[in-house]
Amino acid sequence: MGTKKVKYNDSGISGLPIDKPVLYRIETKSGNLNYAGIAQRGQAQERISDHLGNIPGATVQIEQFSSIDDARKKEARVIKRNQPKYNKQGK
Repeated sequence: MGTKKVKYNDSGISGLPIDKPVLYRIETKSGNLNYAGIAQRGQAQERISDHLGNIPGATVQIEQFSSIDDARKKEARVIKRNQPKYNKQGK
């Protein structure tokens, strides 16, 4: 499905599509993955906004999926492989 990358701020997040379930990744300016999560259809903007903090230069990348189950499977693989700093390990 589609992917999109925006700045990690209110204006960047407000432009994200909400028509499909997504896997989102919050990355630092240097490209390190800080957090990976999923959001159901219609909730991507709200869910990502819950994480907003002051991370200069950070970005959010989303990947759309046809089902929330597909997004969950990909999330588990991303967390296992990258071990993001703010995800609970062993999820």
